[in-house]
Amino acid sequence: MKLTFLPVVTSLVALTLLTACGGEMVKKDEAKPMAEAVSLNNEDLYEVHHDGRIYIFDDRAVYEEFLQVGETSYRKVRIGAGPKGKTIVFGLTNADKKKMSGIASVDMYDGALDAATPFYGEMRIDGRIYVFGSLQEMNSARIVGEVPLRYTDIGSGPKGETVVYALNSSNKKVKPEAMIALFHKMNDMK
Repeated sequence: MKLTFLPVVTSLVALTLLTACGGEMVKKDEAKPMAEAVSLNNEDLYEVHHDGRIYIFDDRAVYEEFLQVGETSYRKVRIGAGPKGKTIVFGLTNADKKKMSGIASVDMYDGALDAATPFYGEMRIDGRIYVFGSLQEMNSARIVGEVPLRYTDIGSGPKGETVVYALNSSNKKVKPEAMIALFHKMNDMK
């Protein structure tokens, strides 16, 4: 007769132990708020056309490292997905390397993330550096292959490259002094 109560007693003990170890319940309104807002990282975008590929960066440090070394440590590749069938290579930061989504350069390229205002874009193609104040102008230049309204400054780049400043209908008749100053600042030029 003692053996028949054993499974019932064991079940009650197990249930008591599980309930005792349950921990504290937190109500939704008692949850801690997020410490800070997530940065969209959409203030700037950098692009290099090199060896039949288009390299795109949302991080200035990763971009500068690429300019020195010619490679990126972490990347997301889309073979043949660019204009004229070029391969697109997104240079990633260490923090972005495991992400499947939420990468600013990918989202801006895909049109899923708007650029911040103000915006700074830099594109390097065939020994020229193109500077943009708008993501839309940068996207158009990538597709068309040229900047229709521009101010060209021959030999003024960090290594003597020609720098082309993309203009639009509102500023096409004036020298883009603010854009030139920002380019010099971004490239540590005096």
